[in-house]
Amino acid sequence: MASTTIRWGVLGAAAIATGRMIPALQQAPSARLLALASRDPTRGREVARALAIPKLHPSYEALLADPEIDAVYVPLPNQLHFEWSLRALQAGKHVLCEKPLCTSAQQVARLCAERDRSGRHIEEALAYRNHPQWAKLDQLVAAGTVGEPRAVHITLAKQFLDPADVRNDPAAGGGALYDLGCYAISACNQVFKGPPLRVVAALDHDPRFGIDRLSSALLDYGGRHAAFTVATQAGSNAWGTHQQFSLLASQGWLRLNFGFAHARPTACQLEVGDQSSVGAFPTQTHHFEPADHYLLQAERFSRLLLGQPVASWPIEDALHTLHTIEALFASARHGGWQPVAG
Repeated sequence: MASTTIRWGVLGAAAIATGRMIPALQQAPSARLLALASRDPTRGREVARALAIPKLHPSYEALLADPEIDAVYVPLPNQLHFEWSLRALQAGKHVLCEKPLCTSAQQVARLCAERDRSGRHIEEALAYRNHPQWAKLDQLVAAGTVGEPRAVHITLAKQFLDPADVRNDPAAGGGALYDLGCYAISACNQVFKGPPLRVVAALDHDPRFGIDRLSSALLDYGGRHAAFTVATQAGSNAWGTHQQFSLLASQGWLRLNFGFAHARPTACQLEVGDQSSVGAFPTQTHHFEPADHYLLQAERFSRLLLGQPVASWPIEDALHTLHTIEALFASARHGGWQPVAG
C-alpha cells in the first residue's frame, strides 16, 4: 500500500469496540478509523457521534463493500466471528477478529484457506500478546536465563453473573474455555512453541446457563506440562480478571502478576527466580509502566499491513487453540486423556 495509514472499519458497537479498540484505532499513528457499521440505527448514530467516527454504514455488508476500507475489526459475539471474518476476507479486507477467532477448528481451517486464496491478512485479537512483558518473557526463555521450560501454571477468573451476558449463552460460544481458556492455551503454546499432544479436563457447568463456569485442564507437551484453571463465577468482581501466570524451568522460574487482558493500562511486573531463589521470592524483577495493549495492537497490525517489520501471529495458532478446546470438552464428556488433533 502506498498510503502511510491503514483505513479501518468496525463491525458493530460492542463494548470491547467502543471502550477499547475504537479509541485505540483513533490514537494509533498508522491507523485511521474511517467507518462504523451497526444493525441498530439508533445505537450506531449515538456511537458514531460520540466517538467522532466519520462514516456510519447501515449494515455490515455496506461497510465491507466500501472501497475506502482496508481493514476490518470484528468485535461481534463469538458465534458470528467466523461468518463475518470470512465475508470480510472475501470482500478483500484484512481482518482483526476478537478472540476466540472461531468456535470450532473446522471454521478456523476454512479461514486459513480463504486467507491463502484472498492474499489478505487475518489475526486473532489476543491483545495481551502485544504487551512488552511478553516480548521480555520470550527473550528470557530464549536466552536460557532460567533453563529449559518444564511446566506452566495459569489461573484466570472473574464474576460474570449477568444472564444477558453473551458469555453465559452456550449458543453464542459462551463459557470459561472459550472466553478465558483461549488466553491460557495460547500462552502455553507460546512457551512450548506448539500445541499439546494430549489433554485431560474437569468441567463444572452452571445449571441455569449451561456454560462451563469452572474448567481445569492438564496439557501434556511431551515431557513438559501445563495446567490451568479458568472460571466465570469465581475470584473478584473488580474491573479486571484475576490472573496468575508462572513458568517453572530447569534452573529457575518466571512469574507475571498481570499477564493477560488489562481492562485498564496498569503497571505490572515480570519476576525471575534463579537457582539461588528461595520460596516465591524473586531474584530480580522487571517493571513495566502502564501500557495500552489495544493501542499497541492497533498500531502493530496497521504497520504490518503497511509492510513494516513487526511481529505477527498466524491464525494457525487459533487452530491449535480450538483443537485443544475441542479435546478438553471431549475429555470432560468421556473421561480420561484425549489426543489433540494436529
